[in-house]
Amino acid sequence: MRKNIRIKMTAAILMAAVTVCTITSCGKKQAADADNQMEVPIQTSKEATADQESENREQSTENMQTKVESENAVGVSTKGYTIEKIDGVTYVNGIMIVNKTYPLPSSYNPGGLSGQVLDAFAEMQADAAAAGLNIWIQSSFRTYEYQDYLYNMYVSTDGKAAADTYSARPGFSEHQSGLCFDLNSIDDSFTNTPEGRWVDANAHKYGFIIRFPLGKEDITGYKYESWHLRYVGEEIATYMYNNNMCLEEYLGVTSQYEN
Repeated sequence: MRKNIRIKMTAAILMAAVTVCTITSCGKKQAADADNQMEVPIQTSKEATADQESENREQSTENMQTKVESENAVGVSTKGYTIEKIDGVTYVNGIMIVNKTYPLPSSYNPGGLSGQVLDAFAEMQADAAAAGLNIWIQSSFRTYEYQDYLYNMYVSTDGKAAADTYSARPGFSEHQSGLCFDLNSIDDSFTNTPEGRWVDANAHKYGFIIRFPLGKEDITGYKYESWHLRYVGEEIATYMYNNNMCLEEYLGVTSQYEN
């Protein structure tokens, strides 16, 4: 009887020990699980902080770039394009503009037509030749000094008011930009020649626009010149051609002398 009692007591003690051990182990496991669960938000927080710092750096870089890009801004056109002046040269939406409102510095001298302009013209000239037509550049780049000579010669012949309708004052001529040229006869006789009609219908395909188109005299400030081409690139030239626009209309700027 006593032996049985001792056996039962021993068993009870062992069961209690196992229970305590189990409880202790479970407590440790739960604590470990809790620790692991706590580590997740800590890691996420660190990652979020790193992401935020990266975002702040990117934003700072963007702000710095915007500041650099806008340092040359002098206004906004009626089309919402930024007007910038870089080393005295005016650009609207990245396009150089030279007219009665926006002159070039007297020192501006690219030395001739740009390579892009020459390449585009060579392609246009070859296609015209394939169609049995002959177009050539009669007048291209002009220095400030040469334009000064031409303008004053026209003033002495026709008077200032008349000269201002067909000749630019020195510094206000697109010829100084290296982006334009005059074709063939450089007069109204070119308009109705086969070459003139072909150029009018096809110049935009090569990136050129008729710079002073018919019916836009009050906007461009110059009479119609079918022979005067300006390079702006195929996409813009085609858009302007399809929408019957001059460069001033496309960019949303004026062309008027101050006096």
